[in-house]
Amino acid sequence: MPLRCSFQKHVLEFNFDARTSRGSMKNRASWFLKIWNESDPEVFGLGESAPLAGLSKETAEEVEEELTQMQATINDSNFELPGISDLSDLYNYLSKIGISSTYSSNRFAIETAFLDLANGGKRLLFDTDFIKGKSIPINGLIWIGGMDKVLQQIDIKIKDGFKCIKLKVGGHDFEKECDILQYIRRKYFREDIVVRLDANGAFKPEDALYKLNLLTRFNIHSIEQPIKPNNPMMEELCAKSPISIALDEELLGVEGIESRRALLGRIKPQYIILKPSLHGGLKSSAEWIKLADEAKVGWWLTSSLESTIGLNAIAQFASTYPIELPQGLGTGMIYENNFQSPLTVKDSALEYKPQLEWDLRHLYPRESLYIDE
Repeated sequence: MPLRCSFQKHVLEFNFDARTSRGSMKNRASWFLKIWNESDPEVFGLGESAPLAGLSKETAEEVEEELTQMQATINDSNFELPGISDLSDLYNYLSKIGISSTYSSNRFAIETAFLDLANGGKRLLFDTDFIKGKSIPINGLIWIGGMDKVLQQIDIKIKDGFKCIKLKVGGHDFEKECDILQYIRRKYFREDIVVRLDANGAFKPEDALYKLNLLTRFNIHSIEQPIKPNNPMMEELCAKSPISIALDEELLGVEGIESRRALLGRIKPQYIILKPSLHGGLKSSAEWIKLADEAKVGWWLTSSLESTIGLNAIAQFASTYPIELPQGLGTGMIYENNFQSPLTVKDSALEYKPQLEWDLRHLYPRESLYIDE
């Protein structure tokens, strides 16, 4: 049964004013890789390539060009998919048939699509307790906005049961951001709310430590990427900061075990944040996790605005590890035209409900795909 391949672009439309440290976003594009056996096209694996402008090393044109080449390679050949039980098996197979990717987002799509097909084409990549009902704790993300909008989001998240919230800093006046943190601590002082911050490199190196010291009075769990990556000052911040520092953008483009081990050994962060779409895919993320564990560095996984296809893959991958900290996996409801899936958020946790089925008609409008008409 020879393999066949196609891919399709889908533009996801935000259902709110999505503001980030890199500006506002009305939509974002993903490319969906579909792999199936020629004899049974109704059973297929899906993977999502979701590069982020301003962060991903690859451009949309490069993503499409590489996917086009891979599509031609597979469709012009008679490759068959053997039994695959894990990522090592998958990469041995991909190496054998000459399929690889230069780009992080495409690696994630390839891994996901092939693992999905190998497991029956049901969006079940890993056989873990997550797909059997065990939930994954997640943080509640507070988007950048005006003061009133941010406070409103905080109240909603905490009312919805979130015990860990993540706020972007660096996009407002610093004093106003401190006012927001003070609001949380005063209004919810009886509740054990964990607060994470994400600066996306917004602090100036010369005053970063000063700001971190000021923030300590708000009992902050950690702050992601206080200054821009590749600045030697990061080593000093990790050594002197009273708030734990998590690396994110600092990890982008760092390839190879020795280079990654050297980065962790040199900077000595307290945490690293892993986004498979940006940090080399699932196998690459597994390598980062292994190195972090060796170096006694904490970690958690985060989606990077993928659709439910990508979110599902990251959540299932996360569930192959003991989950000690809330993960950043709560972005499934931010699009008008996302895909209905078994993923739900309840009581600050991501759950997989097998009784809820996938609806992929935004991708394949002529097919109902698991949904009764």
